[in-house]
Amino acid sequence: MRATATWYFDFISPFAYLQLPAMRALGERIAIDPVPIVFGAVLARHGQLGPAEIAGKREFTYRFVQWQADRSRIPLRFPPAHPFNSLAALRLCLAAGGGWPAVTAIFEHVWRDGCAGTSAGELADVARALGIADTASAIASDAVKARLRANTDAALAVGVFGVPTLALGDALYWGNDATPMIEARLADPAVFDGEEYRRIAALPVGVERAR
Repeated sequence: MRATATWYFDFISPFAYLQLPAMRALGERIAIDPVPIVFGAVLARHGQLGPAEIAGKREFTYRFVQWQADRSRIPLRFPPAHPFNSLAALRLCLAAGGGWPAVTAIFEHVWRDGCAGTSAGELADVARALGIADTASAIASDAVKARLRANTDAALAVGVFGVPTLALGDALYWGNDATPMIEARLADPAVFDGEEYRRIAALPVGVERAR
């Protein structure tokens, strides 16, 4: 039986865009379901700030993203502003069926072409390409909003703490940098079952900062 996995992502994440080609390629070996979620809700649940919300880390992250894109020869142009409100893009993805064609088209609109994607007007061109004439009505659908909330709740329920995350079996692989780990896991399902992996999974906390 073909293995199955779930790829949780948000269009706000350039790392998800960078991992997209790898996910499409892996889809030839395992069945991967792309699931859009609200990254802001994930951060709120865990009491965290996004990397683009921290001075210094923001600038480094952008350089790192551009360098990774250049090294991998993935065309990338940052949108006009970042971070941005990605709700409209997430809802459009679901309104268009939520499959890989919609996921890819919206990622390319925002991160390949460097276009804004925060409103119906800014997404109108990509929406038309996906067969949606009335973008505003599509992203305002109560059913679409409910599905996005359900997706996010499901991601939180399995322990997702960032995007992109691939859920494969009972393990979560977070970030574009984890792609080689996913490859290793597919090549050898027991690769992370060794003694040292079991030991660090139960490693005690030595100190906790006051909150």
